[in-house]
Amino acid sequence: MNHTTESPVAKKWNAIDLFCGAGGLSYGFEQAGFNILLGIDSDAKALETFERNHDGAKSICGDITNITYQDHIAPLLDGKKIDLIIGGPPCQGFSLSGPRNFNDPRNKLYLSYIRLVQEIQPKAFVIENVPGLVGLFNGEVKDNIIRIFSEMGYAVTYRILCAADYGVPQNRKRVVFVGVKGKNAFEYPAIQTEQVTCEMALSDLPPLVDTLGEAVQTYATEPRNAYQKLMRERSDAVHNHIAASHSEKVQHIISLVPDGGNYKDLPQEFRESRNFHVAWTRFNSRKPAPTIDTGHRHHFHYKYNRVPTVRECARLQSFPDDFIFLGNKTQQFRQVGNAVPPIMAQRIAEQMLQLLESEGN
Repeated sequence: MNHTTESPVAKKWNAIDLFCGAGGLSYGFEQAGFNILLGIDSDAKALETFERNHDGAKSICGDITNITYQDHIAPLLDGKKIDLIIGGPPCQGFSLSGPRNFNDPRNKLYLSYIRLVQEIQPKAFVIENVPGLVGLFNGEVKDNIIRIFSEMGYAVTYRILCAADYGVPQNRKRVVFVGVKGKNAFEYPAIQTEQVTCEMALSDLPPLVDTLGEAVQTYATEPRNAYQKLMRERSDAVHNHIAASHSEKVQHIISLVPDGGNYKDLPQEFRESRNFHVAWTRFNSRKPAPTIDTGHRHHFHYKYNRVPTVRECARLQSFPDDFIFLGNKTQQFRQVGNAVPPIMAQRIAEQMLQLLESEGN
């Protein structure tokens, strides 16, 4: 995440983030040069994290189905115009309601995103979601999304992106829809050839072998590579880095799994000790991590016999070390796991900025 773009941004384009959580998506857009005016979410603690890490951004905590532009959003913006709406509306309703009943109440969160785009009429929007959305009901949900926004005058494209292709040390796949008023000349970011591995991402953090850690800690080493330098650019201490307390038995079982190994490496008596096989998987030091989820209690550090800390998960999501997560550990893990990796978001944002600047209106 470069904190200065290569050429000065002539104009600050304004964006709001719906379903913002802690703000990974908006953080990436902010680093690219967008002005993040507002985040909306129903998770109060995630919004505290959002506000702490987004300078000057406002937030609205509440049920988005009851939030309107005129009554709730506009009064907070001091007359500023919204150029871009970003966000990742949950899509659980689709799998319950079926594709043809798009207006089912269970889809109300997605419909609220659509409604707010209709009310605000931004120049463009970005939707991030799980890749399964594309194939749901033979693509009918995806087609519905494209049709509805097309009828509003947006040209819509979509692509499934993998975060590891953009400098994030994690194999996280997400579908990204981009809608632009008029013609859509949006170009998705080019894939990077060099990937960042787990070891490259984490090896300078305190190991926490004989201690659970403190609220604020010093780094174990100097930065060892460009990724660690980037993560530490504005930080001189380690936060959110408290280890889980495992029983001796659990630590012993973990110790039997080699770097990059899984339950198949365990003796037979331990293999079925968890309900699903992913539960005994160790990160591979030489590869990006698997998808970081909201608990991430099923994968282990590539070297140490414990689950990753909040900070280690944040590093694997590409949050810089000065991005501090608030709340208890469960809330922090949820905030990290629900987020869009900021570096991937920044790559998308840089392309969007280029498009808006070229149109110049």
